[in-house]
Parts: sequence; structure tokens; C-alpha cells
Amino acid sequence: MKQRNFISHICLSMLLLFSIQAYGFQFTDINGKNHALSDYKGRWVLVNFWATWCPPCLKEIPDLVSLYESRKDLIVIGVAIDEADPDLVLEFVESMSISYPTIIGDRRVAAQIDEISFLPSTYLYDPTGNPAARKQGLITRAEIEEFLESKSKEVHP
Repeated sequence: MKQRNFISHICLSMLLLFSIQAYGFQFTDINGKNHALSDYKGRWVLVNFWATWCPPCLKEIPDLVSLYESRKDLIVIGVAIDEADPDLVLEFVESMSISYPTIIGDRRVAAQIDEISFLPSTYLYDPTGNPAARKQGLITRAEIEEFLESKSKEVHP
């Protein structure tokens, strides 16, 4: 009987894991467009959590814009954790020329991916939609490209 319960538990865990990976996330950006992880099959997906009051967050935004504009195999989605003042986020998006989709988020929105306790936090999904990497703290374009290059070599040695 114990073995049957154990097997049932494993099957349930696998089902939960599959449903979480299959569901991914679903965000609505500042322009009203929906973005789901499943929309970007075949591309790397980088989700960056930031805030207007976070200096390292603001420092990495130009690298993320540059990366988004130069790579067709990658989508960048920024989630601003500034739900108390959406107008401030819109001003920052405009002043920093953020061209990638921006979501005004909160803990509920962030919980679709993880419990965000540190900003900036960046999550990278591979082209099949599986989690590939996570980084808390400042991230640079060079770090992201180095990671993507190393993963490309694993797939195509």
C-alpha cells in the first residue's frame, strides 16, 4: 500500500510539474497586449523584474533594450514592480526608450514565475519553454549572450 501511495504521489507531482511548465505565465503589457510563454515557442524568453526606484535595475535596461533590438531569437519582457504608480512606470519606459514589452506588475503577477524577493531578478526560458537560468542582481548583455552561446554549443557541438 505504501508503494502505491508513493507512486500516486510521484504521478501527481509530475502532473503538477507538467501543468506548471505547460502553463508558464500570462501577462498583459502597458499597451494591452497579452504575452504568454507559449506564444514564444522557438525563441529564448527573458523576463526581467525591475522597479523605477532600483538603481541596478535602471543600469541594466539599456543592455536589455540593445539585446531585444538586435536578436531575433530572443524576446525580452520587463515586469515593473511599481504597481502603486503606473504613471511613473510609463514615464520611465518613455524616458529610457524601452522598446520591449513592459508589464506593470505586483507580487501576484510575479508569482506566476517565482516569489520575487530581490530586484532586479531575471529569468530565462529556452526555446522549448523550459526554465534555463535565473539571476538575482544586475545582469549584462555580455552575460546573457555568453550564456546563450554556451547553450547553442551544447545543442550544436
